[in-house]
Amino acid sequence: MLKVAFASADRIHVDQHFGAATGFAIYQIDNERAQLVELAEFPPEAMDGNEGKLAAKIAALEGCAAVYCLAVGGSAVRQLLAAGIQPLRLDAVEPIDALLAKLRIAMREGGVPWIDKALKKNSDAGRFARMAAEGWQE
Repeated sequence: MLKVAFASADRIHVDQHFGAATGFAIYQIDNERAQLVELAEFPPEAMDGNEGKLAAKIAALEGCAAVYCLAVGGSAVRQLLAAGIQPLRLDAVEPIDALLAKLRIAMREGGVPWIDKALKKNSDAGRFARMAAEGWQE
């Protein structure tokens, strides 16, 4: 399973710049389905280079493997990557449903590096939790 966020004003399309986004639709996705699990909302902000506004947005995306947006500045890219979140910039407004369908296919078929890495990370975390629950001894 993956959690992925979409910068969206209407909750139907990816239509916002990361730093000025008024909201993120956050979905839990597996090979077969996607479910909206959270809406993160923020007051409207200008794209003014104010770095302080990024921290709250990045914190709201904790646990997400990626965030789709129309644009994202260099500083935001660095901070997102440091938080383990892959920023994905689109060239034009796209429907979230179409992106979710593409993500499910990529999860099934593999070959998309950031998705493969995120799925492996989630798999490894589950394996270590199971080992701890079994009372692992050296």
